[in-house]
Amino acid sequence: MTAPEAEQLTNQEAPMSKRVTVITGASGVLGRAIADAALMRGDAVAAIDFGPVERADGDDWLGLGGIDLTDPNAALAAMEAATQRFGRIDCLLNAVGGFVWQTTEGPLESWDRMQRMNLTTVLNACRAALPHLAKSSAGRIVNVGALGALQASAGMGAYAASKAGVHKLTEALAEETRASPLTVNAVLPSIIDTPANRADMAGADFSTWVQPAELASVMLFLASDAASAVTGALLPVKGRV
Repeated sequence: MTAPEAEQLTNQEAPMSKRVTVITGASGVLGRAIADAALMRGDAVAAIDFGPVERADGDDWLGLGGIDLTDPNAALAAMEAATQRFGRIDCLLNAVGGFVWQTTEGPLESWDRMQRMNLTTVLNACRAALPHLAKSSAGRIVNVGALGALQASAGMGAYAASKAGVHKLTEALAEETRASPLTVNAVLPSIIDTPANRADMAGADFSTWVQPAELASVMLFLASDAASAVTGALLPVKGRV
């Protein structure tokens, strides 16, 4: 997506006094849960995804579909579109990412794919949003890592390596911005209760898994004024796993 295309998506400029939250991976199960919770707390939401983004009613919603966050220019255009629509960016919540199960003997392409989907996308979104977040009096970045990146299981190497990169990116960015009001943190879920995970692990006890709404609540806490003293944290969200 180019900058002119992003401008067309905004339709109108609407500077606002409420908190402006950008969500990546907004069409996924977790992304939708975050968007619902952010709207419920009164945020203006810019929802970014590679696929189509369902539009919510009202002036507090901007859907930006067709955004390939592996392209840094597309990430820049999306953040510009959010700023033009709402006047600024206060929070960036990165739910973008994907998963593949594959042993180390599998195709190398899967390793590249996981790096692009889980780490490059988050890096590009953070880099594109930082100039806007720096203008906020309470800027927030919350990334999604993984407990499985702390101790990888068989078949989890590519996924865990990419999520470990998200952990280290989070820590490094928190240190680089420590002198500013911006905070940078990550949540580390175990297994999120999604239709895809239920299909892949049909015999599991789903009641022990993390609900998307629960994880969204933790992310929004880290993006709130109440968490202003928390930065550089990798917060496990295990459920009962």
